[in-house]
Amino acid sequence: MTTDIDHGRRSFLIAAATTGAFFGFARAAGAVALLDQLVSPGMAYAGSLFEPTVWFAIDHEGIISVNVPKAEMGQHIGTAIARILADELEADWDRVRIVGVDTDPKWGFMVTGGSTSVWTSFPRFSRAGAAGRITLIEEAARLLAVPVSACTARHGAVHAGSRSILYGDIVRRGRLARRFTDDQMKALPIKPASARSLIGKPTPALDVPSKTNGTAVYGIDVEMPGLVYARPKLPPTRYGSRVVSVNDQAVRKVKGYLRSIVLDDPSDTVPGWVMVIARSYYAAVRATELVEVQWQGGDTASVSEADLFRHAAELIADSGQGALLDTGGGDVDAGFAAATQAIEATYTTAGVLHFQLEPVNAVALEKDGLFEIHTGNQAQGFILPVLAKALGVTQDKIVMRTYLIGGGFGRRLNGDYVVPAALATKVLKRPVKMVLTREDDTRLDSLRSPTVQRLKMGWDTRGDVVAMEHVAVAGWPSLTVFPGNMQKGTNGASYDPFSIAGADHWYEVGALRVRAVNNDLAQRSFRPGWLRAVAPGWTNWALESFLDEAARTQGIDPVTFRLKHLTAAGRNAGEAPSAVGGALRQANVIRRVAGRAGWGRSLPAGSGLGLASSFGQERGMPTWCACVAQVKVKAATGQVVVEKLWMEIDAGSIIDPGGAMAQAQGATLWGLSMALYEGTGFENGQVKDLNLDTYTPLRIRDVPEMDIAFTESAEAPVGLGEPPTTVVAPAIGNAIFAATGVRLRHLPIRAEAVKAKGPST
Repeated sequence: MTTDIDHGRRSFLIAAATTGAFFGFARAAGAVALLDQLVSPGMAYAGSLFEPTVWFAIDHEGIISVNVPKAEMGQHIGTAIARILADELEADWDRVRIVGVDTDPKWGFMVTGGSTSVWTSFPRFSRAGAAGRITLIEEAARLLAVPVSACTARHGAVHAGSRSILYGDIVRRGRLARRFTDDQMKALPIKPASARSLIGKPTPALDVPSKTNGTAVYGIDVEMPGLVYARPKLPPTRYGSRVVSVNDQAVRKVKGYLRSIVLDDPSDTVPGWVMVIARSYYAAVRATELVEVQWQGGDTASVSEADLFRHAAELIADSGQGALLDTGGGDVDAGFAAATQAIEATYTTAGVLHFQLEPVNAVALEKDGLFEIHTGNQAQGFILPVLAKALGVTQDKIVMRTYLIGGGFGRRLNGDYVVPAALATKVLKRPVKMVLTREDDTRLDSLRSPTVQRLKMGWDTRGDVVAMEHVAVAGWPSLTVFPGNMQKGTNGASYDPFSIAGADHWYEVGALRVRAVNNDLAQRSFRPGWLRAVAPGWTNWALESFLDEAARTQGIDPVTFRLKHLTAAGRNAGEAPSAVGGALRQANVIRRVAGRAGWGRSLPAGSGLGLASSFGQERGMPTWCACVAQVKVKAATGQVVVEKLWMEIDAGSIIDPGGAMAQAQGATLWGLSMALYEGTGFENGQVKDLNLDTYTPLRIRDVPEMDIAFTESAEAPVGLGEPPTTVVAPAIGNAIFAATGVRLRHLPIRAEAVKAKGPST
């Protein structure tokens, strides 16, 4: 079988009898012979394996296969997880392989998002490695006829004085019957940070070779015998549309056209969809353009962004709307009543699209009563119940095969795109491959919701902050995609934590009230989604811009103002295992980045420095970030040129230095992109921009100099993929104010707004 880029990857054949999907680097036991040819040399599936837990196995050659239940979408999560395990196992890194696993209850709830993968995987995989090391040492001691106390594990072997035995030989010769229960695993000690040999050290990423030689397989690559292709004819509204008639007379001249199917979807995921079926993808694309469909549209067909913002303002004005977060108590109303000075500001953000390189796609087939879904997906646990409802089967009748993802960024947390392929295969009784065009993908996108936020702060006669309020109105992704994630507020109302995280900050501001409000009009108009950092992408824009306003209102340097209120008192003290140090760690990254950027130095007219800080995603797993932006504003045009970005990140222990830096760089640049370049309008019930001719993310020519550093730490590792995005926009906004005196309160920041001195100054 050839493995050149043109033929090897694009013509990759998934055998109908496969029990799992090739992940790009290695695969699980039980693969068909065709796929076995593709694994790394030395990989062994026959005979006994050493499997002390479900998370890894060692064969007779000493090859260590690490089972990764997380989606690989360019963030090297397999390498990070394998490194965690291999460090505790004392493995030879050259003999480690990673295996992408299909859905199975034994892996637990499968989801990759929220920058939680390393954070949640570290305890599990480090102890799995410890279990393997302990067992191998015990059996090596027996084989070498020495006490266990005389043995140590190092670099894939157990050593006892001058003698040693390789892990592969222990597996081949030994009696490795020991298995660990969950309770036993939790009780296992792991290494201190000082003893780590792989974590935090430069080592090659395991997924890069297959991605560069063309053998890596993405969901869009899947082919199989008997496959037909589908493209959807999308309805005028995301919800509420109903097909009145379908006329395919004109399309019958398209060679390869087969039929058009009106989908009946009991899950109401894709209401009003018509699937156009053909023998080739080209024919499906061409035929879809010619099929004539009449719909009865939904009631959101005329909704615009102005409608969404107007409705949000009405919701904010009604204090009875939304859920109140537990922010530690205190009488906010009494605080404002006693305040001698107060400020208030409203911030808005436009909708943001994902535009991942690989458009959404899925292959579905039914075989022997089992539905197979071949696709790249971030949250199998989210979509399996929806698929079961749509197909009218139990979840055990569905298996999702794992593939590499050509860009996720939260889009593939919503697996809505697998439903139409599954429904089509149920009707046709043959494999169906659905690939959306770029425009289709954009119309179907689970965009980051447009938002409106109101913030208020009051001071007493001494200038101390006595009360603060933060209200955020947005579409809520969990409400539609994963209702099980909804939480209860202190007033009994439900809220989506992914709509408000970041507003429950670590600053000491007296009594704090945070209110999360659902924009129900947005919820009916589109399918709100997760997009790299989700709520902190908007809450931190408002919070850190507002703190800058508050500091300047008080006549205090913005850095000094922040440090003054990061006291780590009470609930802001932090706690083990993930938030040790609390607000003091946020203060530390602020000091460090301000020092590196030369905060307070003089700059030419029209240039300025701005700072913003955050704890990233969630209070329970804070990634402390601080950013300084240096900008130059062209007075004649209002164009903002970002000259340099400094970033300081405290993410606890850094597992994979190369992957961590790549994540931080990508997140920083996307933060810049969403600050100045990305953002779509909403018109007539649809997003305004459908392709990259009008939706214009950051271009290479506009990339500034970046100076990114990680605070050295031995604390628990937390998330890295998203937190840096949240501090760039407010740092830029604050820098623009420092340079020009223009305070901008809407994202994205456009040159016209700067030139006009902002929409709300």
